[in-house]
Amino acid sequence: MLKVTKLNAFYDRSHVVQNISFDVHKGEIVTLMGRNGAGKTTTLRMLMGLMSKGSGSIVFDGHECFGQPAHTRFHLGLAYVPEDRRIVQGLTVRENLQLGLIASPNNNQMAQMIDETAETFPRLKERLDQEGTSMSGGEQQMLAIARAMMARPKMILLDEPSEGIMPILVDEMFELFTHLKEQGTTILLVEQNVERALSISDRAYILDQGEIVHSGVASELLADQEIQEKYCAV
Repeated sequence: MLKVTKLNAFYDRSHVVQNISFDVHKGEIVTLMGRNGAGKTTTLRMLMGLMSKGSGSIVFDGHECFGQPAHTRFHLGLAYVPEDRRIVQGLTVRENLQLGLIASPNNNQMAQMIDETAETFPRLKERLDQEGTSMSGGEQQMLAIARAMMARPKMILLDEPSEGIMPILVDEMFELFTHLKEQGTTILLVEQNVERALSISDRAYILDQGEIVHSGVASELLADQEIQEKYCAV
């Protein structure tokens, strides 16, 4: 589904992501791990086309995407949920969901897509007419994910989805990721809650100072406390 080869990214003169290569297979949940500042968010932004200063190859679903704008990648089936959620103030949950279809060829099926999405996100189903920004942080995160899922992407990039969220909603969220995978959505996850992320993932890559320093089966990394403490402790 995704093959990244020798990817580099720069902020001004800072070489933030350094020559990394990795892949994500169809139907997998793959986690990018590492301390704050390791280059995880920058990697996701490069994949989505939100940063352009860099080099390398990004092949998504058979299409070379490096140098292509974000909307082109969206139309190929790639979606992104940033860490700051970006729920639009003044709009209801329903209206925020509608934004997820504005640029989609399926926007003529908006009512049906909202109904289907609400079934997957029962907390949102109860709040469709509530202002999105009046909900809790966890509910807003679910709304951000639901909005990204409105266009039925093939793959979704999730940046720190459990950040600042109550534990009970974290549980619901990780159950949701497993459910999305079962429905056929491929997920690339950046998450500081290493134990929870690895518990639902197939594989993981560890970034340190912009480089991939370790990779492996998620269950093996979950059992390797030394690796986690060395590269992922906050």
